[in-house]
Amino acid sequence: MDGRTGKRSKANRWLVSYPRGLPVGIFLLVAAITVLSIFAIERSETQRAQTQLSSRTTAIASALERRANASSAYLRAGAALLASLDEVQPEEFRRFVSELKLDADYRGAEGVGWAMVVRPNQIAEFEAIMARGAAIPAQLHPPPSGEQAYSVPVTYLQPDTERNRRALGFDMFSEPVRRFAMLEAERSARPVVSGRVVLAQEPTGDNPGFLIYMPVFEAAPGGRRLRGYIYSPFNASDFLASALAIEDSGEYGVSFYDRSVSEENLMASTLATPEARADQHGVTVAIANSPFVLEVSRAPGGALSGLSMATLIFGLLVASLLMLLVRMLTQQAIEDEASLIWFEEQASIRNSLTRELNHRVKNTLANVLSIIALTRRRADSVDEFANGLDGRIRALSATHDLLTRSDWGTTPVAEVIRAELRPYAHDSDRAVEMGGPQIELAPNDALSLGLAVHELATNAAKYGALSQPGGKVSVLWSLAAPELVRVEWVERGGPPVPAQRGRGFGTDLIERIVAHELRNPVQLDFDPEGVRCVLMIPVRQPTEFSIRAARAQAQGRTILSDPAK
Repeated sequence: MDGRTGKRSKANRWLVSYPRGLPVGIFLLVAAITVLSIFAIERSETQRAQTQLSSRTTAIASALERRANASSAYLRAGAALLASLDEVQPEEFRRFVSELKLDADYRGAEGVGWAMVVRPNQIAEFEAIMARGAAIPAQLHPPPSGEQAYSVPVTYLQPDTERNRRALGFDMFSEPVRRFAMLEAERSARPVVSGRVVLAQEPTGDNPGFLIYMPVFEAAPGGRRLRGYIYSPFNASDFLASALAIEDSGEYGVSFYDRSVSEENLMASTLATPEARADQHGVTVAIANSPFVLEVSRAPGGALSGLSMATLIFGLLVASLLMLLVRMLTQQAIEDEASLIWFEEQASIRNSLTRELNHRVKNTLANVLSIIALTRRRADSVDEFANGLDGRIRALSATHDLLTRSDWGTTPVAEVIRAELRPYAHDSDRAVEMGGPQIELAPNDALSLGLAVHELATNAAKYGALSQPGGKVSVLWSLAAPELVRVEWVERGGPPVPAQRGRGFGTDLIERIVAHELRNPVQLDFDPEGVRCVLMIPVRQPTEFSIRAARAQAQGRTILSDPAK
């Protein structure tokens, strides 16, 4: 059994040693693995999202450039045509624009316009042309300042809509941003885009846009001379929307800036309100040889992706189940360990009780042999021998009953005396008085006290205070010292004790056997008023079985002790 216990203890060492730490440790380990998995998943998701964001940004930027390049190509073709005409007539310009076969929204542009160069001495001629060719006569505005060499007013703008008519006659050369773009186009002889402006046809200044200018030259002595500009005005929001019709932005937010990212340079955006963005990716878009910035961003997602949330739930579920399983195994191991300890304890107690019983039986048999020998010497007949022996054996049996009920633990003095005097305690003609503190005796000492009280009671019933009415027996006990109890037997009211008397069996038993067992002399006085006996009994501290004592301390209850030898 000891071998099996050792093997079982080694197998369950961790479970028993760390009943709470091991389940929690396993839970934390699985939780840590789950967190690392979620971190890897989220990192992969972030990289995938960044790749998708970069790809989407490139696609939208390409769509914007295609829109702008298409408009630039139309303007180059228009410039070549208008340069070949002696005079740009409204019908010819309208036919040219219609033959370009633009789609319904003009590919994000407001249309195609012609702006002729008007020098100060040509203003009247310009206004006459506007009166002939326009549905609503338009005048040059704002009036040219003396610093301008010429004006470049909007002469024609197709399609002919109410919105576009608002721009007719507007001198674009009077506005610095437009003027800078036109001068650059004249210098480079290629399409040039303006910066952020508000189109003349806009009723308010809330919708920014831009224009692409292509210069038109005519032959002149010694070279060429600027004749005017064919151009396309763009509403930035419509221009961005036309590109997104080709490349859908999906869940991404798109912002379009003039040259650099700043609030004052914002041209158009699909974001309704400013908001925190999880990630942004910006690229430069070349429109008519000028840089614009396209920024595509994604809104912040949830705390975790779907796969990460599923991994988290699964990981926590597995961790909880493993913790519960280990907790159950731990509890079972603790119960098994407790059972093994209990069996070991019972075996130790059984062995100790066997040794103790053997000792008790030897002591009891020795007492019985002594009682038989003394009784036989004092008996005059077989009946007298049998009766004396019967009473004394019964006294031992009564005390044995008390010790058995206490599992051979300590026994109160009061219980021993009460058991021996019970036959006389309810006799109305005689009085029995008992009293003293609660004192516990070891088993051997209780047996000796019981035997002594039996002999004194038997003697009192035959010859002393209990043999006639009015007799009284007083049995009082107290602590004479911390480890010594004094028991005093006093008889009064009985027949006078004769001065000359023979030495009886009870006297020998008390003075020899009892005194020997108690290891203290017995004081026995035969006063004429009655017998008086004083017993000094040691109060021995019981020693507990070591295993039983440890279990008692752990469970918080009193454990029966191993009787003192």
